Amino acid sequence: MNRTIGNYQLILASQSPRRQYLLKELGLDFEIMVPDVDEIFPVGMAPEQIALYLAELKAEIFPSAILENSKLIIAADTIVSIGDEILGKPANAEEAIVMLQKLSGKRHEVITAVCLKSKEKKKCFHVQSSVWFRELSAAEIGFYIQNYQPFDKAGSYGVQEWIGYIGISRIEGSFFNIMGLPVKELYEELMNF
Repeated sequence: MNRTIGNYQLILASQSPRRQYLLKELGLDFEIMVPDVDEIFPVGMAPEQIALYLAELKAEIFPSAILENSKLIIAADTIVSIGDEILGKPANAEEAIVMLQKLSGKRHEVITAVCLKSKEKKKCFHVQSSVWFRELSAAEIGFYIQNYQPFDKAGSYGVQEWIGYIGISRIEGSFFNIMGLPVKELYEELMNF
């Protein structure tokens, strides 16, 4: 059963298949409009500030004409951080290998920020989850990258893919947040919006 949120027509500002899947699973009708944004942020921001900054940037790029007729933008950004280092999307297999080696045997944080924007108001929030990987072998990392090509994923991995099945030993927080959209919190914020 598909539904709307009040009188709003939802626009998902993301080309992520994971975000599209999760929003569909909430039973919501939405259209997809991908903003053309350079994901560049000011130096010195904390990881949650970066995620919020980029989600808001994606929401703000839409011209006001799009927000006419009761449109509601849902923009999101996911950041993976280990210590003070931000792991973005890898440009190639070599970068993906380096990132997964950094995550191997350690805890890292996954922060997803969401920005909801209509003509009248805006609400931005973030959710943080902690993830622990067991030690990954070079063969496991190579197999994963070759077969799953995680080049569109922050931190070079998808929790819902093979590497998540065999490598993640513990999670604190929202699983769906790690996938790229904190659906429970998003649903609650949409109901309040």
